[in-house]
Amino acid sequence: MDWSSLVERLGATVTDLAVVVVAAVVIYLWVIAANRLLGLRSFAKLSAFDFAMTVAIGSMIAAIALDNAPLLSGLVAVAALFAIQFVVAKLRQATAFDRVVDNAPVLLVHEGRILDDHLARARLTRDDLMAKLRAANVLDVAEVRAVVFETTGDVSVLSGEGRLDPALLRGVRLGPVAHDPTGEAGT
Repeated sequence: MDWSSLVERLGATVTDLAVVVVAAVVIYLWVIAANRLLGLRSFAKLSAFDFAMTVAIGSMIAAIALDNAPLLSGLVAVAALFAIQFVVAKLRQATAFDRVVDNAPVLLVHEGRILDDHLARARLTRDDLMAKLRAANVLDVAEVRAVVFETTGDVSVLSGEGRLDPALLRGVRLGPVAHDPTGEAGT
């Protein structure tokens, strides 16, 4: 028995499997692109990379469970998605590719000053920001050194005495701020 007849007996042809792999790649890339276009607020707690994998795997499992796809096709699709995830994870270690796959964190408050244009870019309201500051036990916005809207949708609140370490804002989209501690304004 040759490979192609074995594959056909399991419910798929070699061409079917190739189509599934191509479809998995296209869907994966589409989910990342859509998330990049919609911004950080789209899927709190997940990066675009993680969300694409989660949705794609869920879709494959549903298709197999509902008997809309042959088991072998589903297994190949899931394997293709894990292979894509492995490759993307390796490529994300390079800074340039990471910027393509994930949104950059956004600075929302700098040295006690709320950056309304940054809030608008992140599609957050002042009320959203105030709720996050309350959750971080902030008593006075003027005492906040920085607030960063992270790629996962989390909000990091940096406060306290002393100098703000510029390394904490490395990779954060700063835009125009009154004082740029990293020397990277506008990134």
